[in-house]
Parts: sequence; structure tokens; C-alpha cells
Amino acid sequence: MLEFHAAYYEIEDGWFLARVLDFPGTLSQGRTLHSARRMIRDALRGLAEWLIDEGQPLPRPNPRAQDKKANFLETIPLKIRALTGAINETATAYGASSDKRTTNA
Repeated sequence: MLEFHAAYYEIEDGWFLARVLDFPGTLSQGRTLHSARRMIRDALRGLAEWLIDEGQPLPRPNPRAQDKKANFLETIPLKIRALTGAINETATAYGASSDKRTTNA
């Protein structure tokens, strides 16, 4: 299991921008923090599946990834199960999250 690190930022009109700090290109947003958390997990899963389908390696998680400007931080475990065969190749990524809350001073 890989553990990536997500950061959430409150942006205009109360929306939240979400990005995975140690998985470049993984961005999303949501009207609420709850929605942004769900959307970034889906974006991470989709991008990981796409990279695997393309035969590309996944980035290595950085256990020290953080952003002090974020309103909220969390880790997102990502489990990859790949079935390979002459006819069928499938990659599935899924995970829950553990919270690490921060506040801006």
C-alpha cells in the first residue's frame, strides 16, 4: 500500500481546492471540504490507473510532503491490485484516508 499526502485550500466562494502533494498532476476541487476529499481520492485513483494502463511507474510517496499554507492535510492510502493476462489487464486503486488537521496561523 502506498500513502500519498493531500492538501486542501479554501478558495473563493467557500470552495476547496485539493491536490496530492507527492503525486504530480493530481488536482481537484469541491464545494465543501467533504466533497473535495472525495473528489481528490477519485482523481488519485483515476490517475494511478491511467499510469498503470500506460505502463508508467507511479511516483514514490514522500513521507515529508506537507504545505503549511493548507487548511487541511491528510494521507490517502492507495492500494493497487493488478491482474495481468494475455487477454485481460486490470488495475484497481482504492483507499480510505486518515486525517491530519492543521491550521493557518
